Amino acid sequence: MKDFKKYDIWKLSHVFTLKIYDATKSYPKDEIYGLVSQIRRASSSIPTNISEGCGRDSDAEFNRFLTIALGSASEVEYQLILSKDLNYINETSFINLTEEINIIKRKIYSLKQKLK
Repeated sequence: MKDFKKYDIWKLSHVFTLKIYDATKSYPKDEIYGLVSQIRRASSSIPTNISEGCGRDSDAEFNRFLTIALGSASEVEYQLILSKDLNYINETSFINLTEEINIIKRKIYSLKQKLK
């Protein structure tokens, strides 16, 4: 069993999730059960799956959970595009959050390669 809190990718994705929660506070109230819920769920799924993978018995199982985390990161990336296009976030926030999610995606992919 691995300690997920020692992984930089877990730390980055946790901080990113906190930023998503903060950013979505200003979304329209009618999106609370729509886009707000989806992007929050997808972003929190990243560190959640890293954590769960660390609790598994093998690198192969950990790798599977990293694959799920990577899928969630891609989902967040699209939801950020949608948020920008709907004018729920400004261009600066969009650029910053998109850069962060792409760093997270690259780091997850890199960790997956090391586990093979």
